[in-house]
Amino acid sequence: MSVERTFSIIKPDAVAAGQAGEILAMIERAGFSIKALRMTRLTTEAAEGFYAVHRQRPFFQGLVKFMCEGPIVVMALEREDAINKLRELMGATNPANAAEGTIRKRFATNIERNCVHGSDGPETAETELRYFFSTLDLL
Repeated sequence: MSVERTFSIIKPDAVAAGQAGEILAMIERAGFSIKALRMTRLTTEAAEGFYAVHRQRPFFQGLVKFMCEGPIVVMALEREDAINKLRELMGATNPANAAEGTIRKRFATNIERNCVHGSDGPETAETELRYFFSTLDLL
């Protein structure tokens, strides 16, 4: 298996609760190398663009509003099988269904405020990385 790059966000709920450091520590302990990292705030337009794939879903406007309510931490992460390993570490989208020891089981409040995002495939990872990071950031 080869080294792979993925994208992740520590969402506003976790940043506001002071959990970003603990989440980063869990990610590093799981063998990920942080290749780029930045705290930022999304505008409505930026959040709508990032989540455009969900535009027709009933939760879209609530998701956009949530993602704009405070700072987020965006990351480029690398390790073998990074996409699958990060999704395992994050746990199920609904924290009630997440396995013990996962990020969402420890820190998420509910399915809407689930503290982290991670890319779901190689093409998505590439698109999401480019949405937040320049080529120079990702060298």
